[in-house]
Amino acid sequence: MNIHEYQAKELLRKFGTVTLKGQVATTPDEAVKAAEALGGSVWVVKAQIHAGGRGKGGGVKVAKSLDEVRNYANQILGMTLVTHQTGPEGKEVQKVLIEQGCDIKKEYYVAVLLDRGTGRVTMMASSEGGMDIEEVAEKTPEKIHRVIIDPVTGLMPFQARQLAFKIGMSGKVVGKAVKSFISLYNAFETSDCSMAEINPLVETGEGEIITLDAKLNFDSNSLYRHPDIVEYRDFSEEDPAEVEASKYDLAFIKLDGNIGCMVNGAGLAMATLDIINLHGGSPANFLDVGGGADKEKVTAAFKIILKDPNVKAILINIFGGIMKCDVIAEGVIAAAKEVELKLPLIVRLEGTNVDLGKKLLEESGLNITPAADLSDAAQKAVSAAKGGH
Repeated sequence: MNIHEYQAKELLRKFGTVTLKGQVATTPDEAVKAAEALGGSVWVVKAQIHAGGRGKGGGVKVAKSLDEVRNYANQILGMTLVTHQTGPEGKEVQKVLIEQGCDIKKEYYVAVLLDRGTGRVTMMASSEGGMDIEEVAEKTPEKIHRVIIDPVTGLMPFQARQLAFKIGMSGKVVGKAVKSFISLYNAFETSDCSMAEINPLVETGEGEIITLDAKLNFDSNSLYRHPDIVEYRDFSEEDPAEVEASKYDLAFIKLDGNIGCMVNGAGLAMATLDIINLHGGSPANFLDVGGGADKEKVTAAFKIILKDPNVKAILINIFGGIMKCDVIAEGVIAAAKEVELKLPLIVRLEGTNVDLGKKLLEESGLNITPAADLSDAAQKAVSAAKGGH
């Protein structure tokens, strides 16, 4: 799960992170009132979407008057902001963060994430913070420094100091940076983050260390432990089909292809996507109905697939263990009749009650193409999606 910048800063402040004062606005009038309440003579108007690269996309503006605050808020609110993380379709901006201006002396980058190579949480930092950190990682990786964190001890102060020195800090700011690094790690660990990033972390002209921008992603499997974080969820930033799938505890991710997939088990689902690609097709989604789905869940999954106008054929691939093939068949029949299915439907069933499942499908009166195995199913789905038989 992702959250907005202003929400990430709110959470980080609970762990001692220093941020600038800011207020969220949804209209130009609210933006002006926020600037007036914050005081000062310089404000930053920042688009709030679940994506990075907002500055390059025109979603971050520095205002030096209340009229500019209003104008920039008017420009940004409602715009479709396209960045390297949104894709070409972009995201509509519905909120802006109005924040105090800041005297920036130097920008840094710091993040905590899981290094799958070592199997440990790692903190990484760079002296090259700001909008071009991806370019730094690609062209000058030696400027990114890392420390591996022992899960027993957590981030140690000496490790934080080492990072601060390596990215060029000196004097009193080192101690302030150490506090910022440790607070970031504590937020990551306590909140079950999958990533916690500050970019940029800035040193001000007054020698302060401030989190100017923050991004937190969370492990969705741990959210049951964090009802306070779940409240941050912004459904308008998520794909409607994925939101609908979450209501039924379905693992669903929309893709760009035209073959809808319904599979039980994440590994089998990935293998199904791979073999569709192997045979020259393109999957429209990843959908794992789970090992213990009932008829209601299968019916919901079917309807979600059919809501995608790009889908030209549907492939159902079920290996019945805990999930029984006859239950899947009943769900498929019920959903297909309810939505008056007209698309080609290819079904591969194996496992528990497979004969009963196949019999139910055969006697349903539906136009269903059976498949002998996964490769056969993929070939038939690809052909059907291309208009074949």
